[in-house]
Amino acid sequence: MTTFVALVRGINIGGHNKLAMQDLRRLCARLGLEDVKTLLNSGNVVFRSAASDADELEARLERETARRLGLKPAYFVRTADEWASIVKRNPFPDEAARDPGRLVALLMRQAPGPAAVTALRAAIPGRERVEARGREAYFVYPDGMGRSKLTPTLIEKHLGGAGTARNWNTVLKLLAAVRA
Repeated sequence: MTTFVALVRGINIGGHNKLAMQDLRRLCARLGLEDVKTLLNSGNVVFRSAASDADELEARLERETARRLGLKPAYFVRTADEWASIVKRNPFPDEAARDPGRLVALLMRQAPGPAAVTALRAAIPGRERVEARGREAYFVYPDGMGRSKLTPTLIEKHLGGAGTARNWNTVLKLLAAVRA
């Protein structure tokens, strides 16, 4: 059995695409996933599965969420080892220690190329910083995300596709959950 983290994109935002975590846990259990736990109300799931292909699990979760719950969110699935690697590869350890709420990890389906990251850096209108490591990008929002002009739309435009982000506090809580 492999332990996985699944992040759900685009649910429970501003009253749209509502998905109760109880319903998400129930769906996962019906799909044969074991020891299903959710964290917060933003679509963070930890589970164990005999399946070993994260891409296949993403597709299955998306298909069954649409079929059974009538929602079409995207899922981003990583193994527990991949999640630990996300934490280990953080290029901003000082920021993580000093103000983890202003450090964000973005999970994507494909790794952005160096030219895409360079183009995003050039387009950043403020003091925010970005580094990419494989299928993840790390963002520091020194002045907070609330008024930042580094928006998901700008990020997706330059990095070539949708992703889902979590602040560093949540990333660390998910790491603790996969280790529990």
